Amino acid sequence: MCSQAKSSLPTIGLLIIGDEVLSGKRQDKHLAQANALLRPKGFALSWVRILGDEPQRLTATLKETFASGDLVFSFGGIGATPDDRTRQCAAEALGRPIERHPQAVAEIEAQFGNEAYPNRVKMAEYPQGASIIPNPYNRVPGFSVADHHFMPGFPMMAKGMMQWVLETYYRDHQSTPTVERSLRLVNGHESEWIDFMQAFEARFPDLRLFSLPSIRPDGKRHIELGVEGQPALAEQGFQAIVQEVQRRQAPYELSDDAVPV
Repeated sequence: MCSQAKSSLPTIGLLIIGDEVLSGKRQDKHLAQANALLRPKGFALSWVRILGDEPQRLTATLKETFASGDLVFSFGGIGATPDDRTRQCAAEALGRPIERHPQAVAEIEAQFGNEAYPNRVKMAEYPQGASIIPNPYNRVPGFSVADHHFMPGFPMMAKGMMQWVLETYYRDHQSTPTVERSLRLVNGHESEWIDFMQAFEARFPDLRLFSLPSIRPDGKRHIELGVEGQPALAEQGFQAIVQEVQRRQAPYELSDDAVPV
């Protein structure tokens, strides 16, 4: 079972699983979708890994993430075909037997009737002790175990399932969404701002400072310099950036107003 009452939210990561993603045959959509679901609730991702279906590497990765204490959302590889190995690798990584979950069997039988056997029902086989994640799309559940939440590789299915996990297990951890405030330095160079950025981080340790350089087709250099954090503190940090830019008389353009991220 996954934890439901932690004093603080652990590090959050994603596992995106499938040979078809590694080969480029399919383009990942889970990262963008997960961010869209997490950020309005005040959550942020710390890491993402893309893995193939090779069982040794998948099992080793899951052993590592289970041991980390991280909150992990995993997408892909929980089907019934021989190339889908996530369920089996999760069981091996935990050192638990894999077994059919009665509630998952009931969901699959309700959706497919006699056609649930002999193969579709295999998707109800999880590591011992897992709980189901309801699937509103086609009633084939995912599963949760040890703060890992395993869902299909189809984003249209995973969306509702991830929403359910967040509302069911992590509602108490939700907080005010962070915002970004930034400006664009015109023809600036990052090296000119390193000392200021170091001093800024010491002054505002609870803000995320970012610097994103770009070169436009006409050859002009721009730097998006900004902060992310809770709204009031982000505004305070942004004004400190504006004041420094004006003090240096550096040409700049204002970006959009504060945007929830």
